[in-house]
Amino acid sequence: MPLYFFHLRDGEDTLIDGEGLELGGIEAAKATALLQAREIISHDALEGAINLAQRIDVLDEAGAIICSMGFEDAVHVRR
Repeated sequence: MPLYFFHLRDGEDTLIDGEGLELGGIEAAKATALLQAREIISHDALEGAINLAQRIDVLDEAGAIICSMGFEDAVHVRR
């Protein structure tokens, strides 16, 4: 199975995923990035502040970005 890395970026800093996850393909990697973004957002909501400027870049084993999951795209905000 392919190995994918999920790097968290906020525009200034990057949290590097040094381990990665073996997943069944690109669609599975995209779904995992969406789930991870929502988990971070839910944790941040409990703390009282959500940073929608963050994103998760998904890289393949060669280091190429295969998708980017912006936190703004991970949720629908209703007012």
